Amino acid sequence: MNERRTASARRTAARTIALGTSGVMIALALPVTTATAAPRDPCDRRHNNTYAKLLECVDLEDVLEHQRAFQKIADDSDDPVYPGTRAAGTDGYADSVEYVAGLLRDARMDVTLDPVEVTFAFPAVLRQLTPEPAEYETGLFSGSGSGTVEGQVIPVDINLEGDRASSSGCEAEDFSALDFTGDADIALVQRGTCNFGDKVVNAEAAGAEAVIIFNQGSAPDRFELIVANAATLGDGSTVQHGIPVVGASFDQGVALAAEGSTAFVDGRIETRTDYNVIAEVRGRNKDNVVMAGAHLDSVIEGPGINDNGSGSAALLETALSMASLKPHNTLRFAWWAAEEQGLVGSNSYVAKQPQSELDRIALYMNYDMVASPNYVQMVYDSDESTWDASAPIPEGSTAIEDVYESFYTKVGVPYDDAEYSGRSDYQAFINAGIPSGGLFTGAEVVKTERQAEIWGGRAGDQFDPCYHEACDTIDNLALDALDVNSDLIAFAMLTFAFSTESVNGVKGRPIPGPAFELPAPAGPEGTFEEAAGGGGLEHDHVHGHDVLS
Repeated sequence: MNERRTASARRTAARTIALGTSGVMIALALPVTTATAAPRDPCDRRHNNTYAKLLECVDLEDVLEHQRAFQKIADDSDDPVYPGTRAAGTDGYADSVEYVAGLLRDARMDVTLDPVEVTFAFPAVLRQLTPEPAEYETGLFSGSGSGTVEGQVIPVDINLEGDRASSSGCEAEDFSALDFTGDADIALVQRGTCNFGDKVVNAEAAGAEAVIIFNQGSAPDRFELIVANAATLGDGSTVQHGIPVVGASFDQGVALAAEGSTAFVDGRIETRTDYNVIAEVRGRNKDNVVMAGAHLDSVIEGPGINDNGSGSAALLETALSMASLKPHNTLRFAWWAAEEQGLVGSNSYVAKQPQSELDRIALYMNYDMVASPNYVQMVYDSDESTWDASAPIPEGSTAIEDVYESFYTKVGVPYDDAEYSGRSDYQAFINAGIPSGGLFTGAEVVKTERQAEIWGGRAGDQFDPCYHEACDTIDNLALDALDVNSDLIAFAMLTFAFSTESVNGVKGRPIPGPAFELPAPAGPEGTFEEAAGGGGLEHDHVHGHDVLS
């Protein structure tokens, strides 16, 4: 599992990148010398200290080798609860950590396994016992407490008629006339008006032993089961729930609201320990750290080969190709645990760092989904040219965006903006004031006709039709997007390995090799100017760390 390479000798001629779906081949005009009498894999033995050397070594086939390894890890996982995945708390995630850390250690990098407490939720159960027995599909909310409860169902200020406008459970007074003095009372509350967590706080204070939150039924998109993938009850910092909370569809809620209804709720969770993988290459300046990260976990539904095997694999190949580098600045690579549970690993890491350590981090770059099969190439919009940011933008972040956009311009790849929202593992870094940027190729947002004209693919389909699904496998990748983005991840890392002056004013030194100048960014394509959602990610998507009402 930890063998560094199995592919044949790397290419030593000029790199050529396949771009788009039209079959056009665009050569990246970087000076490359042909190796003579080279070892089988010269990239393992040399300092890849020029753009030409590094981009020769960050090869698509080697990135795919890591992707196939992630797929095999998921396929081979016989986790007793969630087999076939690499989700946090499972054997599949532990094996992913072993794979990544093993390769980094073999490359003689300084590797740390950073422990992270994660929440492991067993499959939730919702069963109506009376008046009509039924078994319902359900899911446990992120931030839920743990427990098994069988008892009476008590509807709380619900509205099943007309416009179904509902503020069910939003006020403590909603519970005041109801009897929750029993040992097994289950509050039935309806979606609407306030955050889910507010409803649960009030139910718990009233004496409920469990909560069922059902969808509102007020619009076409408010009928289905609302817990597609662990909707959240809060950010975890101010709300701690001690009772199980499960979801239901509107129709299930109607049935559960019947007079004399009783139910069985099984919402067991436990705390487990997973690990962030942190690897470092010491630079001449140890107090100016260039950091990049990607989350290593999948959702429980599947192996997560695009989300986020793509970012993890591209970053891993970059790290291995830079392991022997003698950089000016210190390089730090991170593979985060439990992003899908609410950015748990990255938040834990940043929270544990003293201010003196945070001050050493010059910048952070995030790679979460870089090979979506129906992709749009996107860059986090720190200059707000398309989106008004919904998160703080630390000074210097636009310099990172400029590098990404100039590279795309250099190789002739069109790009667009993704909202600078903090809705991935850069959140903790920007909240700490650390300049940050990143790449993204889209999730559940539907591609428009105009976007299909620019990037190819299928208008009317999601950027990733297998987003958070079992079909997010090795076949769920756009190889052209993965190829160019792997190069860009390496390019940006090498750029800042030698100087972060454009970001934080700290002078470095020139990158060895022939001078290489990037053009000014061509500018985003502007395909999101009148769109809802944050580029490739809907504002109200259920992704573990969203707060829905």
